[in-house]
Amino acid sequence: MEQLSGLLRRLRRQLESPISVGGGFRQISLPVPASLAATLLEWLAAQPAFPQFYWLHRDGHEEAAACGALRLFTQPEQAQAFIRAHQGVRIWGLNAFDGTAHLFLPRLEMLSREGEAQLTLNLFSESSLRDDADAADRWLEKVVAARPIAPLKAKVNKVQHQPARAGWEIMLQEALKAIDRQQMEKVVLARSTLLTLNGPLSAPAMMDASRRVNHRCYHFMLRFDAHSAFLGSSPERLYRRNGLQLLTEALAGTVANHPDQQRAQALAQWLQGDAKNRHENLLVVDDICQRLQGGADSLDVLPPEVVRLRKVQHLRRRIEGQLNHADDADCLQRLQPTAAVAGLPRQAAREFILQHEPFSRGWYAGSAGYLSSSLSEFCVALRCAQLEEEGLRLYAGAGIVAGSDAAEEWQEVENKAAGLLTLLQPGYSE
Repeated sequence: MEQLSGLLRRLRRQLESPISVGGGFRQISLPVPASLAATLLEWLAAQPAFPQFYWLHRDGHEEAAACGALRLFTQPEQAQAFIRAHQGVRIWGLNAFDGTAHLFLPRLEMLSREGEAQLTLNLFSESSLRDDADAADRWLEKVVAARPIAPLKAKVNKVQHQPARAGWEIMLQEALKAIDRQQMEKVVLARSTLLTLNGPLSAPAMMDASRRVNHRCYHFMLRFDAHSAFLGSSPERLYRRNGLQLLTEALAGTVANHPDQQRAQALAQWLQGDAKNRHENLLVVDDICQRLQGGADSLDVLPPEVVRLRKVQHLRRRIEGQLNHADDADCLQRLQPTAAVAGLPRQAAREFILQHEPFSRGWYAGSAGYLSSSLSEFCVALRCAQLEEEGLRLYAGAGIVAGSDAAEEWQEVENKAAGLLTLLQPGYSE
């Protein structure tokens, strides 16, 4: 507690220094001790301020916790315009499947990267920066120290799928007919699963349990308030922009994982050689490359590799390129939703999804991450869940192409949903 108290005292002393009486933007940043940087999720979970955003990079080199909102943006273009006007800003949040957003400039952010961490207090006002500094001083009085996150206790009483198994088979057959009529080459069909629980569920506890076992994933959580959150552990990068350098990927093609190393390797070899899965992956590669035409040059598609996760394995091809402009709103417009979560052609697939899926995707299959002037990164919002008053709603999908089998695709969705569902079952493990 002394370490956090000391940082807060230093922040508040700086707020007492002369500050412009006019409007403007200012940041106050301080280095964070390693012991405090090691408890970012625990610290965030203890705060009374919302919204809250948690981020842990799949490579483990970057972790962040941000809370309080100075500005909210419902479109990426709005956030990008703010960033261009105010250097040093990092904006966090979600982009929905339909393109709307919940992106925010946090009041307070802790960011740990490559072994170094810093605490940043943001000040912003269009009329009086001095007034906002006074407001920030009062806001800091409510910041508290990290507390241990209690283990998950909620258990599942009831499971309701949308669509149910029979409806899934009907929806898939309709998709195959549309593919056969050449209305589209691929469509990704999703299932929503409402878990009715025996008691309240803590979103930070769910996030903590998932990050402990779902390795090689981006972990993200946006808490809108104390009882509503969207969180997930996604293996898929939408894109990373470092200056003009762009990294993206095609993650499509799935097979089950297995605890036994030899059996897992045999499944991976089958995945790499299976014509249907290779075709599905190449469709996504071709779509990404086409969408980036005019926005990026010198695209390089790397050889396929298998990504092994806790419950499933995926076929992945990384794609590298150089952007013509550092334009995140353009990147999001071009790349989201990818063919890996919508289908091909994109508009035809989205229309089919809208007509046939019996629920709204919302944040599912959108993206989660951050924007800044020099570095931006978003993952695809997969293997995710919405915490609601009535319970926890899980989302998972499967890519449908010519030759897809309803039973096999249902099992694929089951395997994907298991990444989070099993956290609520007794004795879950890696």
